[in-house]
Amino acid sequence: MLQTLRRWAKLLKSDVVMLWFAYRHPQTPLYAKIFAVLVVAYAFSPIDLIPDFIPVIGLLDDALLLPIGIWLAVKMVPAPVVAECRQQAQAWLDARKPKPQNYLAAAVFVALWIVLAWLLWRWLTN
Repeated sequence: MLQTLRRWAKLLKSDVVMLWFAYRHPQTPLYAKIFAVLVVAYAFSPIDLIPDFIPVIGLLDDALLLPIGIWLAVKMVPAPVVAECRQQAQAWLDARKPKPQNYLAAAVFVALWIVLAWLLWRWLTN
């Protein structure tokens, strides 16, 4: 079972990198690019939408939301583009380049948490 989980995690990582290439590909439709950018930004963000320290719910985004988002994004990208971008992603991963990080997405998530905290504070104090 552990081997299956490792294989699944490696496939997810490969698919995220593939989507990173796909959203820059000229044959990817605009709606697929937008969705792929959101998924890639979330996957490469150093901050999660739901922090991992929150019991059970904190791990749901990593265990459920991200794989579902990746699956949907891959389905939106045309098959020839997926095949080409998978090759690019595999070459990129084989070269062991560092994982791209998206600090803009991290800033968005921090801002979202600040706004939610402010709204909660306003609600509780009224």
